Amino acid sequence: MTGLDVDALAAIDVHAHVEVDGHGHLSLPDEFVEASSKYFAAEHRAPTLAETAAYYRERRMAAVVFTVDTESATGHSALSNEEIADAAAEHSDALIPFASVDPAKGHAGARTFRTLVEERGMRGIKFHPSLQGFAPNDRSAYPLLEVAQELGVPALFHTGQTGIGAGMRGGGGIRLGLSNPMLLDDVAVDFPDLTIIMAHPSFPWQDEALAVATHKPKVYIDLSGWSPKYFPPQLVQYANTLLQDKVLFGSDYPLLTPDRWLTDFAKLEIKDHVRPKILKDNAVRALGLDRKEKS
Repeated sequence: MTGLDVDALAAIDVHAHVEVDGHGHLSLPDEFVEASSKYFAAEHRAPTLAETAAYYRERRMAAVVFTVDTESATGHSALSNEEIADAAAEHSDALIPFASVDPAKGHAGARTFRTLVEERGMRGIKFHPSLQGFAPNDRSAYPLLEVAQELGVPALFHTGQTGIGAGMRGGGGIRLGLSNPMLLDDVAVDFPDLTIIMAHPSFPWQDEALAVATHKPKVYIDLSGWSPKYFPPQLVQYANTLLQDKVLFGSDYPLLTPDRWLTDFAKLEIKDHVRPKILKDNAVRALGLDRKEKS
């Protein structure tokens, strides 16, 4: 493929999951997959990266794609970042790859991440504190964040409750408090030049997320994981006003599709001049696509 044509895109979805590799290996242990399928009241869907690219290409969209490396917390081997990078390179008109490296891998993980960005074309890194078992401000992820800040690529953090582990004994050992967005305030102070994206309406900490994004210039919010018709009113208010340049379209594909999200977003009371910012323009800036596509 010829690469990303930002001007031709109708939207950029900053939150799409890679759930399976080319060998049928899933990103999470079977018991977590089964529980999350029940929680989301849907069969577990695991499109290949080629299928994901085709889905977004058909809609004139691009998607940020990633897995979550949970090896230290679950003992489950992670999907290959290299495989994701290669597929994204093959479908570079539709896929924007983010790496996932378990913070428990320390400085060795940071070296791996540097290679993924510099040599394999990864354009950011995804964290899920609750699944990976770390607090964003406990410094375990700082070697990775140092690389991200140096190389000018964003860090995307899951925030708020997660459906993963819901209903399992002890919630599958997953601690919801690790995904409180207020923990990212420390990260934004310690890494002032790092672009941070807080994923999801951050139930039950929506006000904390709004406070951090309003106060810290490099912190954004993506709107994935919830249908827009369920957005808290204060989130809609801030998206229309103070945070109109810092809120991003994200779906949570394949569990929540862009089709469903956009249908409900069209009914939301968002100002006309703000809609294109949320759907694409803010993501272009947050992801550095304006800079990288011109270089």
